[in-house]
Amino acid sequence: MSNTASPTAAERLVAQLPLAGIATTLAALMLTVIMITFRPFQPGGAELSGEGGDIVNQLGFGTLGIAAIAGLGALADRRTMSALVSPWWLLLLAFLALSVLNALDPAAAMRTASFTLIGILTMAAVLALPRDAEAFSTVLAVAGFTIVGLSYAGLVLFPDVAVHGGDGLEPQHAGFWRGAFTHKNIAGPVMASLSFAGLYLWRRGRRGGLLLFLAAMVFMANTGSKTTAGTVPLAMLLVVLPGLVGMRAAVPLLLAFGLAGAAIGTVGIVLIEPVGDIAARIAPDLTYTGRLSLWEFLREMIAERPWFGYGYASFWGTETVYMTDQPFDRAWDIRGIVHGHNSYLDLAAYMGLPALAVALVTLVAVPMLDYLRVPRLKENVLMADFFMMILVFTLLNAFLESFFFRRADPVWLFLVMAVLGLRLVARLPIKSRA
Repeated sequence: MSNTASPTAAERLVAQLPLAGIATTLAALMLTVIMITFRPFQPGGAELSGEGGDIVNQLGFGTLGIAAIAGLGALADRRTMSALVSPWWLLLLAFLALSVLNALDPAAAMRTASFTLIGILTMAAVLALPRDAEAFSTVLAVAGFTIVGLSYAGLVLFPDVAVHGGDGLEPQHAGFWRGAFTHKNIAGPVMASLSFAGLYLWRRGRRGGLLLFLAAMVFMANTGSKTTAGTVPLAMLLVVLPGLVGMRAAVPLLLAFGLAGAAIGTVGIVLIEPVGDIAARIAPDLTYTGRLSLWEFLREMIAERPWFGYGYASFWGTETVYMTDQPFDRAWDIRGIVHGHNSYLDLAAYMGLPALAVALVTLVAVPMLDYLRVPRLKENVLMADFFMMILVFTLLNAFLESFFFRRADPVWLFLVMAVLGLRLVARLPIKSRA
């Protein structure tokens, strides 16, 4: 009699493995590594990841991408993976591919884009691998405490790196904390997102969540990021308060009004003439630390190539900017600027206005609709609130900082987590061991 129906030794071994624990461990490891990168405590480390010449980042991120693919293929539930697939994301990634082909150096742009794709894939794996809410909580707790703990340790062990100094190009940032990250403007938003994670853990009954929340908030306060400090409590109140009074459906509407107000109050000053006139009368000295000059320049440059932009990673720091006439009274010398301090305008400059429209649908409209579709199950609601806090914070932060599709930027990755996470909890019931 044939024994082909009997399990092989390899199949019996796999059946005995604690696959759920392996999946949770892998997700926690990937989230931790992708956030602190393979070169923590190096101010220039983040930029190295996209240049293609750093062997540590090449091997590290390549291995991370392989681990994400292997984890999704061997450990993730097929229904979960299907829920993460979005036609809008596919269209947005198609625009990314088009912008790579349109780049000044397509080969270099492809290397840079590969880090972005690995980051997106990794965040998908972080969401898909945990089997239930408890496992996902463990992933957040392990990664959160590791990142926060490492950043605090850096203040003692590597104070010259973990704290901005008075030398270099930005002496005005002296004394601000950046921890294991390259800049205070990355450390601040990361700590803000981890404070949301701590709040989520505490709401689920994990006492350590309160400690993570407080530790992240204290660190964030010392980064000197005023935008972050003002946006974090707004994100918490906008998401939690309506739920407490039975008006969860109002959250997306409030976010829409908030984004519209932020858009008018920032880039609207240079894009809408009446708004600019009002701002000039009310606050004539308002410059957003010189950002208005950058946005005026971007407005002019986008108007020259509105359909397909200048190509991925082919604008700031290139001859396109260097060879442009520079007014002597401009607040910043844009030749030394690495990004436009506005994610929406930078995306339009790289990929064109149609790509920006698709991005607004993918990153703003669809997640808000997903939030409305979340079933009224405890774990789904709590997880949706966590993702929505990150979404609110990052989308508002994007009006003053640039991180959309910016390699493996931690702020961009948290936005990806929020968008994909909302898609997941809107389509599948989240299991709970309790």
